[in-house]
This record gives sequence, structure tokens and C-alpha cells, in this order.
Amino acid sequence: MEQKKGLRWNSRTSNIVLGWCLVAPLLLWLLLTVIYPLCYTFWLSMQNQELLGAKSEFVWLETYKVVLSDKEFWNALKNSLIWTVGNSILQGIGGLTVGLLLNQRFKGCRFMRVWIILPWIIPTVVMAIMWKWMLSSTFGVLGWLLVKSGLCTTAPNFLGDPFNAMPTLILINSWRWIPFMAVVILAALQTIPDDLYEAAAVDGAGPVKKFLTITLPGVAGTTTTMFLIGTLFSFNMFDVVWLMTEGGPLNYTTTLPVLIYKSAFKTFRVSQAAAISVVVFVILACFVALASRMSALKDLEGDDRG
Repeated sequence: MEQKKGLRWNSRTSNIVLGWCLVAPLLLWLLLTVIYPLCYTFWLSMQNQELLGAKSEFVWLETYKVVLSDKEFWNALKNSLIWTVGNSILQGIGGLTVGLLLNQRFKGCRFMRVWIILPWIIPTVVMAIMWKWMLSSTFGVLGWLLVKSGLCTTAPNFLGDPFNAMPTLILINSWRWIPFMAVVILAALQTIPDDLYEAAAVDGAGPVKKFLTITLPGVAGTTTTMFLIGTLFSFNMFDVVWLMTEGGPLNYTTTLPVLIYKSAFKTFRVSQAAAISVVVFVILACFVALASRMSALKDLEGDDRG
């Protein structure tokens, strides 16, 4: 009997050791790429570091006081919220609309389902250069078309006007991400059984009722997940804004990621850049926690009704 217990114990120990050996590379990767940079950023935010490698002093939370009292930070936070909300709304509505259209059967639908993803796979640098040329107020094709059609007397300054820059960036970024959202939502639409629509038609349900009672609940989980991921990506996005406007004109498109870059590599305020990064991390962590909590409560309500 004691020998059998020893065998079981050895077998269990071997499984535990094997499990840790399999997980160890991933844990090491997370330690080097996520945990260590996060801890180093938090430590750096409590210094008065100006240049990496230079001498610094430990100042505790003084850097956070400087950041939170800076008007430039609050302006960047406002721009980040406008940027994130605008992208989330446009990408959500646009992705659902295009997904519904692609779910219909029409001539060329297979071709459209394949090539609709083209804007998303274009490299960011190529996309930014292409749109900057098209939107140029001097030789851009869009301005020329507006003037020739009589809609404008002069070509609009899409990226140089403070009131046009942010909406233009939101439209460009949504143009790039709507196809990806549409393909994901299309995959969710394909999983809804046709029998549900046939049964609803027998009961006399119209297109609107079918959409509200069958289609929308069928893609609700996918849409919620994509909304969460899209919000996180939009809030952290740096490349599109920097390549198109570099935060201008007059800081009207300076979001928090752009402000972090400027603080660290333009004005050499490394500790302030680290402090802003920590604030961004806290904001996104709170958003994820709130979204997860709301999702859990919704699942509990669904289980109670069931």
C-alpha cells in the first residue's frame, strides 16, 4: 500500500514538474516583456530623470503632481477620449453594417468578402503617406475633386486645420479598421442558424424584428469583445496619429501616447513620460475591470432568467 502511494506521489510530482517546464518559457517571456518594463516604468516615474543613464534622485510622487497639474496632460487626455470614442462608434456601426451587407447573397459577394480586408493589411506607413498625399491642400486629389464638383471654392486643409484634423484622423483610422471588424462580425453572423429566421418569418416577423431578436443577440458577444479590444487599441494607438499630424496642429491631435513620446524623446522629460504611462495603465486597467464586471453581471442575469 505504501509503495502505491509513493508511486502516485511520484507520478503527480512528475506531472507538476512537466507542467512548470512547459509554462516556464511563456512566464519568462512575460517577465521580460511585460512585468519588468512595467515595474521599471513605475520606478522611473518616481525619479527626476531627464535623460536615460543620467543621474537622478528619488522624488516619490512629485512627478505625478507635476503631470496632473499640467494643462498639456489634460488636453491630451481629452483628445484621447475623443479619439477613442469616435473610433469605437464609427468602427462598431460601420463594422456591423458592412458585416450585414457581406452576409447577403449577391453577385460578387465572395470577391467582396476576400478583398474587403485590403485596407487593414496595408502597412501603417504606406497608409499614412497615401492619405497625406490625397488630403494635401495643394496637390491632393480629394481637395481637387471637391473644388471641381463645386462643393468648395478652395481645397480644405484637412490635416492642418485644428477643427478638421481630429475628425479626419478618426475617419482614416476607421476606414482601416472597419473591414477587420466586418470580417469578424461576418463570421459570427455565419453561425446563426437559418432555421431561426425561417421560424420568425412564419410567425410574421419583419426585417427589423428579425434583426433585433435574432441577429443582434447572435453577434452581441462578438461585438462586445471587439468593442473592448478596439477601445484598448485605439487608446494606445500612436503610429497613425504621429505619422499623419505628429500631434498638431496646435496640439489638437496630441493624444496620451503622442504626449509620452514627445515628453521622452523631444523634451527629454523621461520621468514625466513614465508617469503618464503609469496613468494610462491605471485608466485602461480600470476600464477592463469595469467592462469585465459588467459582462459578469450580464451573464449572471442571463443565467437567472434561464
